[in-house]
Amino acid sequence: MKRTLDILGALFGLALLFPVLAIVALLIWWKMGSPVLFCQTRPGLHARPFKMVKFRTMRDAIDANGTPLPDAERLTGLGSFLRSSSLDELPELWNVLKGEMSLVGPRPLLMEYLPLYNATQARRMEVRPGVTGWAQVNGRNAISWDEKFALDVWYVDNRSLALDLKIIWLTIWKVFGRSGISAAGKATMSKFTGSKS
Repeated sequence: MKRTLDILGALFGLALLFPVLAIVALLIWWKMGSPVLFCQTRPGLHARPFKMVKFRTMRDAIDANGTPLPDAERLTGLGSFLRSSSLDELPELWNVLKGEMSLVGPRPLLMEYLPLYNATQARRMEVRPGVTGWAQVNGRNAISWDEKFALDVWYVDNRSLALDLKIIWLTIWKVFGRSGISAAGKATMSKFTGSKS
């Protein structure tokens, strides 16, 4: 039932939002050039890697040593708007259609975090990662990593069709409210370096 909801939801979303996707793609191309999309390998179900696709929000700016500049310096005005409105996440509907993601589930994080998870935190990968999730509607990037992982694992243990529909509704509400976009004092979210607990 969940997979059926994913396919129908992704198809409906891509069809309904196609004009928005086209306009955003043209704006990114105009403001930042190519590429329009940002692809990155992320861990999926049972930590299997897949290529997650999003709209590009940052410039490819590096320092004298060839190291990428901090997020705050690379994030453009357009990119900031796309993140605050969650429009940068829309191409992930393609990942949903391919079965690599679900509409609802723990957000797919960086591959480099995998060895840092404790046994409980790693349980977030017992389900497909989601475009949105329980942690996203309960603080998103404004909560700590430990809180985020606790919410992800709670979702894994309590997932249901009714809960997914509730999260989708709350996501729409949160998108319009634009809350929890970034951590305090950060352009996005500080890196996860492991949990003390």
